[in-house]
Amino acid sequence: MAQIPKESVEKVLEATDIVDLIGSYIQVKRAGSQFRANCPFHHEKTPSFYITPSSQRYHCFGCGVGGDAISFVRDHENLPFADAVKKLAGRAGIHIIEEETDPNAEQSRRSRGRLLDIHREATAFFHELLMNDTAAQHARDYMKSRGFGREMAASWAIGWMPDQPKVFLDWARARKFSGRELVVSGIVKLKDDANPRAGLFVRFQDRLMFPIRNELGDVIAFSARQLRENKNSGKYINSPETPIFKKSKVFFGLDRAKKPILSEKAALLCEGQIDAICCHELGIEHAIATCGTACTREHARLLKRYTNNVLICYDADKAGLAATEKAYRELVPEGLSVRVVEMPAGDDPDSFLKVHGEQAFRQLLANAKEFFHFKLEQAKANGRFNLPAERAVILNDCAELLALIADSAVLDTQLNLVAVELQTSTNSLREAIARAKSQPKRTFVEKSSEQVAPAAAPTSLHRIVAVLCQLALTSGSAQRFLTEQYETLHEANRWLEGIPLLETILGAAPDPESTAAVNGFMRNLSEPDRLALAFGTAGMEGGVVDGLQSAEQALALLSGTVLQRRDAAVKAELKQPGLSAERMIELLHEAKEIASLMSGIGGRSVFDDELPASTYKEKQPAWKKWTDRTKKPE
Repeated sequence: MAQIPKESVEKVLEATDIVDLIGSYIQVKRAGSQFRANCPFHHEKTPSFYITPSSQRYHCFGCGVGGDAISFVRDHENLPFADAVKKLAGRAGIHIIEEETDPNAEQSRRSRGRLLDIHREATAFFHELLMNDTAAQHARDYMKSRGFGREMAASWAIGWMPDQPKVFLDWARARKFSGRELVVSGIVKLKDDANPRAGLFVRFQDRLMFPIRNELGDVIAFSARQLRENKNSGKYINSPETPIFKKSKVFFGLDRAKKPILSEKAALLCEGQIDAICCHELGIEHAIATCGTACTREHARLLKRYTNNVLICYDADKAGLAATEKAYRELVPEGLSVRVVEMPAGDDPDSFLKVHGEQAFRQLLANAKEFFHFKLEQAKANGRFNLPAERAVILNDCAELLALIADSAVLDTQLNLVAVELQTSTNSLREAIARAKSQPKRTFVEKSSEQVAPAAAPTSLHRIVAVLCQLALTSGSAQRFLTEQYETLHEANRWLEGIPLLETILGAAPDPESTAAVNGFMRNLSEPDRLALAFGTAGMEGGVVDGLQSAEQALALLSGTVLQRRDAAVKAELKQPGLSAERMIELLHEAKEIASLMSGIGGRSVFDDELPASTYKEKQPAWKKWTDRTKKPE
């Protein structure tokens, strides 16, 4: 393996001021003879990370990390030691000569160097053609039609691949690049993989060529935009993955956006390269984009080196919304905070900036919404809050997404936001999060060559609703009583999980005296509903002593629980900043009404009221466990 001599390492450290270095990554403030900051290696609100100029070292008294300039770059950017030294050497203008101890490592280094050479020189060749070749006039016209001039093309080294493959292949041969090297670069491929003698096929023809660069600014791949419609080829195609290009680990524009991301304290994640370029050209310089792939966990780790905050700015269509949620799922587990920039319908950053300008776009960024605020607003706009079944789906969906948050303080904040929007209690949401963690949705098993989804998760069913469902299936008098309680159940639907399933039972009204009728009804239910009844009513099969009395008691307990949850939701919303005076008055009136209703049940916690154990046959331990659980506060 290649090794960096000790003398070179010492020279790099001598040329690096650790305060300036760390200050280029995070905000530092003088504290006497030292400097301090919030530690970039763990979450904290009070600075415990100290930098000592005299020793050129740092130490965090919170998590215990410490070291010199090289260890900071190594840990902060997740780099090998040698790469960290090289990065600092480049920053200080020091040339590093490595001592090779492994012939294979030397060959690998040379091969990588040749790939970088091909991409660097090809970029210059394509750019020269775009700017000056008469055959590229239609490419220049297209650029002009998109509002991009020669300055922009020069700034981003945009080029044009000729429609005649021979032009590029002749250039490559003149530059002494072999066919094997061109194939490995991904710019060309074999016409016939089984017959290398069949010749080479140029992957990009008559396309605008956008160079994709790594963090250091080296061109490592291309994104190519179609100029003439071809139904057999995509509008954009990217280089395939190569030894120097892994699309799940590269952001377009990050080489330019690194410093702006640090100063803006956030990364602006766009959907495409054109969007990112337009942002940079009009002063929004913390913009980046993925390269032909959705956001991945590797992308998240890369961003974490530079910021804790991501603004997602995707198109406001169905695909854009799905991509936003996908990005959230990858970013949040790595400790990144996600907000969403709400674009007007039909707009993307490129079109919006060209019409409205930088300041209007910055206002959109300033108004970016917390992910869950955005998600729930979209659900409301689509009418999904109007249907009880849909609200239950939304709650479970949010619980699954909340379960991805590792930081307990962040989770509490987001959990309260979701609870207020869904008008449910935080305890109910925590229960749903626990279920989501124990039953992750995104698991698949192989079956032959296909992937099949796992068994469905049970429908969410509150324990009181589970008892009412069982009563409706086992007692005729309870079923008839509950059928008459439409208003009470309709109100409870906003606050307790599983009311739609209870309403389904009451609507079908299977005869409790007929096992065949009940079983026939159960067979027609969806699998999630069947599982919910199986799990939620386990241990209650012993029979009902007095169905009507039990139903009346359970319904009273349900009403009290609804009041308690309404009370919790109102109090939570009253704590939210920015409430209008009109809305505050409405909430205060509602709180007064709830207090009056709660006093009508004797001033006790609704959970002091327990259905008597005699409701079911005494030898039913599961029923006793259920009555015990009802005593625990929400």
